[in-house]
Amino acid sequence: MTIAGISLVLLLGIVNLILILFQVSTGKKWVKIHFAWHRRLGVLLLLTALVHAVLAYLSR
Repeated sequence: MTIAGISLVLLLGIVNLILILFQVSTGKKWVKIHFAWHRRLGVLLLLTALVHAVLAYLSR
């Protein structure tokens, strides 16, 4: 699957990397946000990581 000629697995991998960096920076208190947002983005990270893993497995 591609979007604008770029693999969906690659796009989800980039989104996951950005979400991980954001989660670490908020967990270390480098970026201050409410805990509710930290938790919501953690759930989003889990869901995008699962979709990323399934698509990567199926594209083998």
